[in-house]
Amino acid sequence: MSGHIPVMLSEVLATLAPRDGGIYLDGTFGGGGYASAILEAAACTLYAIDRDREAIARGAALATRHPGRLHLIEGSFGQMLPLLRDSGVERLDGVVLDLGVSSFQLNDPARGFSFRGDGPLDMRMGQHGPTAADLVNTLPERELADTLFELGEERLSRRIAKAIVAERLQAPITTTSRLAGIIRAMVPPDRSGIDPATRSFQALRIRVNDELGEIVRGLEQAARLLGHGGRLVVVAFHSLEDRLVKRFMAEAAGRAPGPSRHDPAGLLGRGAAEWRLLTSKPLRPTPAEEHANPRSRSARLRAMERLDGTEAAA
Repeated sequence: MSGHIPVMLSEVLATLAPRDGGIYLDGTFGGGGYASAILEAAACTLYAIDRDREAIARGAALATRHPGRLHLIEGSFGQMLPLLRDSGVERLDGVVLDLGVSSFQLNDPARGFSFRGDGPLDMRMGQHGPTAADLVNTLPERELADTLFELGEERLSRRIAKAIVAERLQAPITTTSRLAGIIRAMVPPDRSGIDPATRSFQALRIRVNDELGEIVRGLEQAARLLGHGGRLVVVAFHSLEDRLVKRFMAEAAGRAPGPSRHDPAGLLGRGAAEWRLLTSKPLRPTPAEEHANPRSRSARLRAMERLDGTEAAA
């Protein structure tokens, strides 16, 4: 699994707390870092999902080292419920989701995720659907600008979208280097040192892969699969992801703000919470990890645990 450094590995393991005989899901197999550690930590069974066919192929060696214990499934974690049911799994003891892009994907120019090397403007985590090139060459200017603003939080989205539309009239934009160059010409560098293309590339990647929709579906399905004492552990890497995870867990644990007294929903009252938060505030990487792995700096870990009937009623 060289080239892959699992983020906040010790914190993930401590929070998930895998036990002998348990059944767990790594919904974002990636480079296999979490999966390998979970299998080493307990005599458990692990199912691992990834929509990247290359990740599933890489996992074969790990499955060989743990015969009968690691089951690899190609697909998206937003479809974990039907995927696991097809494998005969109805209940889990723990789920871990790492919402970041795999280092293998970022480091391979042919996948088109990064502006640091030249490659085809693809960005698909799986093998299907429109590419980033399809989006930048076909979206109307306003829709493109809205995408960059809403999914990349890019304040100069209108300027960038206008430049992209002008450039694609000259010739289709098909490579990461050409797109990055267009963006850099429109966005002045700032003191943070972050590349001016970062936010726009993030926005396109999120839209290409429907990442926010995947998170919503994945969280809901994980909650349905986890039994009493089951734990959901999620590592997010930017504010849009973390906001969805925070809101979902707060609502599940009965911590979300109640409706306004003017809202008829306020008359319905609230049932007993079936979950408890394991992280009142998100866990962050240690300074040592941030230094060793700069990609970990934005990571936020949140987790919750399903209560049994007596705890929920207490």
